[in-house]
Amino acid sequence: MAMIPVDLPPALVAQGIALRQERDDDILFLTELYASTRAGELELLPHWTDSDKAAFVVQQFAAQRHHYRTTLTDVHFAVVEHGGQPIARLYVQLRRNAMQLIDITLRPERRGAGLGSALITAVIDSAVRRRLDVGLFVERYSAALPLYRRLGFTTLAEHDIYLEMERRQDAGQLKTAS
Repeated sequence: MAMIPVDLPPALVAQGIALRQERDDDILFLTELYASTRAGELELLPHWTDSDKAAFVVQQFAAQRHHYRTTLTDVHFAVVEHGGQPIARLYVQLRRNAMQLIDITLRPERRGAGLGSALITAVIDSAVRRRLDVGLFVERYSAALPLYRRLGFTTLAEHDIYLEMERRQDAGQLKTAS
């Protein structure tokens, strides 16, 4: 796959943040990262054993990974590192008129401190430089929804539990710390 189409701002790079292509040896990290996104709902299943929950997470992660790799084209699967240690994943898809944010997931201890906002801003700025809109799907009740709205995304359509959102390139480039 070609180089990741997201340029990190100098401020993130100065903090030791880097993007690299996902590798096969990232599977354990990626599975644990995925598990962190399902922890809340798994807590609602006290009758499941820890091994039931672990098996469920492995199966669901494998299904998601397979879906992303077999139904989507031109996706760049990036791992975000801090000081050489994986801390997040960032998946973007290049389309003719848009850059689609397929997935962004941070380790739980990295959430809520501005890194996600900085990474999404880097996606937006990279898309604007390429004269592309940015699109994404988000669950209706996601904690990230206010962030997306604050960054200029508007709802295009509602699909079951998801909102399809877009940030048009003519909304301008965001100010990133440099």
